[in-house]
Amino acid sequence: ILLMNNFFSKYKFIFYFCNFILIFLYLFPGSILGWLFYNNLSQQPQITSDFYFSNLKISTNHVYAFLVFSIIGFFSYKKLNQLKVLSTYLIFLSIILEILHLFIPQRTFQFSDLFGNLLGVLIILILFYFFKKNENFKT
Repeated sequence: ILLMNNFFSKYKFIFYFCNFILIFLYLFPGSILGWLFYNNLSQQPQITSDFYFSNLKISTNHVYAFLVFSIIGFFSYKKLNQLKVLSTYLIFLSIILEILHLFIPQRTFQFSDLFGNLLGVLIILILFYFFKKNENFKT
């Protein structure tokens, strides 16, 4: 983990590049991945089945995307003041990108996607703050 932490903090452009890719995929009218895999802009590839928490549907694709994106972000920015800004950024980005689907042709706003985005960010937030707290406790 230390090696990953040093790598990403040294090469923050990876986080910026992932940021660009995520925003591009989100704002593109249609599914680029569906076009690449199925030659169909309206079909989204499904990595695993969505899951339900009570009656709440959560998109696993969105959980995975924001898990990976958040991990890269938290390894890129280690200082406490940076983590607060990054946490706020990730939460607002996950909300704003899904809201923008209301205005993009061939895209639809879905609460399951929004909950997937937020869950992906929150899982990493909780884990990262837990590890950060234990790291501070040991010293």
